Amino acid sequence: MAGRASIELKGKELGFDLAPELISSITARVKEMEATGYTFEAADASFELLLLEEVEGARPSYFEVESWRVITETKPGEEAVSEATVKLLAGGARAVVTAEGNGPVNALDAALRSAIGQLYPEVVKFELIDYKVRIVDQGHGTDAITRVLIETTDGASSWVTVGVGHNVIEASWRALVDALTFGLRRHSA
Repeated sequence: MAGRASIELKGKELGFDLAPELISSITARVKEMEATGYTFEAADASFELLLLEEVEGARPSYFEVESWRVITETKPGEEAVSEATVKLLAGGARAVVTAEGNGPVNALDAALRSAIGQLYPEVVKFELIDYKVRIVDQGHGTDAITRVLIETTDGASSWVTVGVGHNVIEASWRALVDALTFGLRRHSA
């Protein structure tokens, strides 16, 4: 994706008429991000958010994350249960929400949706339908950089976002935030 021609073509496909200096800036940023493990060829929604940030000077922002955490607990003879807490600001109000899930990513997804659901009821339609994890630097085992691709649907269409981090949950969180941000932008347009 880091070639000028592919960025210009993808930009046009998404409705952006990119000036040559902006194409250079986006190309440099994409190359830098791809060097850290990102891939945008399969994550059009994250790429569109990146384009918006470069073109408009800021990403679309529907909420501001203060912090998040997730724990997983297991008891002998029982299934593990994950619990996530998300603290954020949305619509001028602070929300602190805790939710359980059948894994850390499911719990984070539930807490994030619950935290913004009052202000943005359309998130009820959003559903994570595919989740892929890839180890980027395979020589480091469990300390490797991880790439997560998340596919989300609103029932009518779907979009893919990407997150990268040293921690699979951190990478998942980044992809989840992009997924909800992209979906909210699509529904507000």
